[in-house]
Amino acid sequence: MEQIHDIPANRPWSGLVKKGQTIRIIDSYGQQAIDTIFYNAHDVGERYSSQETMREQNGAYITTGTKLMSSEGNVMLTVTADTSGRHDTNAGCCSCESNTVRFGHDTRHLHACRDNFILELARHGMTKRDIVPNINFFMNVPISQNGAMTIDDGISAPGDHVEMLAAMDVLCVISNCPQINNPCNGFDPTPIRVVIRG
Repeated sequence: MEQIHDIPANRPWSGLVKKGQTIRIIDSYGQQAIDTIFYNAHDVGERYSSQETMREQNGAYITTGTKLMSSEGNVMLTVTADTSGRHDTNAGCCSCESNTVRFGHDTRHLHACRDNFILELARHGMTKRDIVPNINFFMNVPISQNGAMTIDDGISAPGDHVEMLAAMDVLCVISNCPQINNPCNGFDPTPIRVVIRG
């Protein structure tokens, strides 16, 4: 069975991925950051942990073979395919507050991933307190030798995808990033596609 979900530019989405199913996230037009958090579908108190994930693989980026770990130290999903090369799990999601600090007070009104997460999590009985450091699929965040991070031009091409195999039933919550003030979306947010199979 296959489920196809087309997510418009700037919008949130959520869906259930059952144990043994795969979820493929497709960057339809290229250079589009896709902010993502996973929760245990039966106990949302257990959720994706960037710290556990980086510690498990001893690396800063997510790519083929990476085990996405939970706050309880359990494997949630494993990345089985990645045509882009690497994905960020350090930079977090944009917010109206961070936009104001980085880009000026005139950007305060602009929609942000944090707002998207709040809207989508509310559908599942959660609040902003349930937002944790997320994965930024297809976002290019080089880390220099001294540990400094920058958000750079995206390296993903149209149709690039990342696919994961679920090791437990997970709730996937996505913000199709609306950021227009830095190059994570090529300054032009675009639609994406999610395909769940199995």
